[in-house]
Amino acid sequence: MRKARNVFYVVDDHPMMRDAIALMLRRLQPAAGIIEIDRLDKLAGAVERNGAADLICLDLNLPDTKGCDGVEAARREHPEVPIAVYSALPAADMEALCLSAGADIYIEKASDAAGLIKGLRSVLKSEQDRDEAPAAAPESSASLTRRQVQLVQLIAEGLGNREMAERLEISEDTVKVHMWRLYRRIGVNSRTQALHYARTNGHLASNALASVA
Repeated sequence: MRKARNVFYVVDDHPMMRDAIALMLRRLQPAAGIIEIDRLDKLAGAVERNGAADLICLDLNLPDTKGCDGVEAARREHPEVPIAVYSALPAADMEALCLSAGADIYIEKASDAAGLIKGLRSVLKSEQDRDEAPAAAPESSASLTRRQVQLVQLIAEGLGNREMAERLEISEDTVKVHMWRLYRRIGVNSRTQALHYARTNGHLASNALASVA
């Protein structure tokens, strides 16, 4: 049975930053339960006491993690939970590594409050979209949500992330989250591979396109 409310976990050893992230989450979803912990190794116990995670906000540099190890560990233990990683390190240095390790979004701590909220909102919005019923697909292939079918159609049209965001009326950050989830679901790491997969598995067939019209 689905929990009556969402439960978000904020993992950060700096109390001020942890409180700031928790405050922003409460602004975005006032009814959610926000659980704050200071080490990743406390997450399992916190989940056991408070319920399954609907979102994990994870500081990249914790006392018990090194580099992207914490992201990988969180993804192994919570394969279906969105993970928002934030760090003082520039996105140019760490974003790709964190996304490859299993994060859904990378947020720079240097962002102002509006930037942090925008990033958190995008991952929550993409989670709502992920809960859509899958679009029709052959039984032998991975099912895709309607949003993911839209993405592969826009890839086929040659659109970039910004153009996709404008077409779908969502933020560019949300497009990035959707793209990484698409890649993970079908086991690819590039637009070309995603397009090939979609074509060979019938996701660009006329009936699939009609479902997202």
